[in-house]
Amino acid sequence: MAYLQPLLRTLCSLLLFLACGEALKFDLEAASRGDAKGTRCIRNFVAKDTLVVVTATVDGYKGDGMVVNMHIKDAVGNEYGRPKDVAGEQRMAFTSHADASFDVCFENQFSGSKHVGHPFRHVELDIDIGADAKDWSAVQATEKLKPVETELRRIEEMVAEIVAEMDYLRTREQKLRDTNESTNTRVKWFAFGTMGMLVALGAWQVVYLRAYFRSKHLI
Repeated sequence: MAYLQPLLRTLCSLLLFLACGEALKFDLEAASRGDAKGTRCIRNFVAKDTLVVVTATVDGYKGDGMVVNMHIKDAVGNEYGRPKDVAGEQRMAFTSHADASFDVCFENQFSGSKHVGHPFRHVELDIDIGADAKDWSAVQATEKLKPVETELRRIEEMVAEIVAEMDYLRTREQKLRDTNESTNTRVKWFAFGTMGMLVALGAWQVVYLRAYFRSKHLI
């Protein structure tokens, strides 16, 4: 059992790092409508049928001369929400429809209602995926679990997600390897076919030229 201790310590350190991640913070500059300078997107990857909770905290207030809109969508065209004129905390939860990356986009535009001396909004974004997105306080109260049991349940689900992600990566690797082998086989047979056609063309040219010169009594 002694050889398992380093592995367990590494796994616990990884889970602690994942659990203690801080929210992403940035300043979003306001711009005129249609100007890409006022747009910023954050991308993340999620597996299919996974719970995602997006929490955005935007400073300022409605009517301060700026309007911050959000847009959540994935790479295959699924849309998960378009909150308008966000100020304060905005929380959105959704279940992913596909194995794909998704974007959380913010757009800060001038509303034109008043002059803005400092055209920036400060944004704090927190994205929780899978086990981190669950309300474990509610789970603990519903199932009457002890704090240690709740934490073990959370770690168990996080480990299951890591295993599922590794299985997904292994499946993708297998598909890419199969595609690579199929492509190599097709290229090989294409090369053989090309060489055969060149040899046949060369032989035909030799036969044709010999017949041509014989018809001219040159050979």
